[in-house]
Amino acid sequence: MVCAMILGGSLGAIAGYFGKAIDETIMRIADLVFAFPTIILAMVIAAALGPSLTNAVIAMLIVSWPSYARVMRSLVIGARGSEYVIAGRLMGSGAFTSLWRDILPNVLAPLLVLATLDVGTAILLLSGLSFLGLGAVPPTPDWGAMVSDGVQQFSSWWIAVFPGLAILSVVLAFNFLGDAWRDSLDPRTADAVQGRAI
Repeated sequence: MVCAMILGGSLGAIAGYFGKAIDETIMRIADLVFAFPTIILAMVIAAALGPSLTNAVIAMLIVSWPSYARVMRSLVIGARGSEYVIAGRLMGSGAFTSLWRDILPNVLAPLLVLATLDVGTAILLLSGLSFLGLGAVPPTPDWGAMVSDGVQQFSSWWIAVFPGLAILSVVLAFNFLGDAWRDSLDPRTADAVQGRAI
């Protein structure tokens, strides 16, 4: 998810700041990835690369970056017309300096919240690929592969149930963490959260 955030955030920032042909090219590539269901595209990529944990992570990176590019592009488009960005450009800052120093610190928080929320989705996707035999190869331990083994030995129900509960608990934990982080970073909800805590 960190790699997807860096790749998608960088491409989205470049597309949002420079616009025109660069924006159109990057966003049409993102739309092409969005055109396919995430799990189907990840399965196709993982199957083409071969079953391994590294190839499953590469497949997840390829299908995950467009959402970060879209969010970052919209944030940069909203921030590039701000007075502090225009003042920095008038003082002689170059395009990449303005993007790195003026815009990026002010738009990074929503991207970090999205990455925290997407960790749960990434765990589910990686577990799904491993369940289908496209992820980790035995003897590498993986929750999805453990659930797959448990399905084949249905009389021993605990083989599938406990890895499934582990997946459920970790996904829920990251979703709660992302929600709490979003509430604390959003100025409209931060006051309400502090009021409830008092």
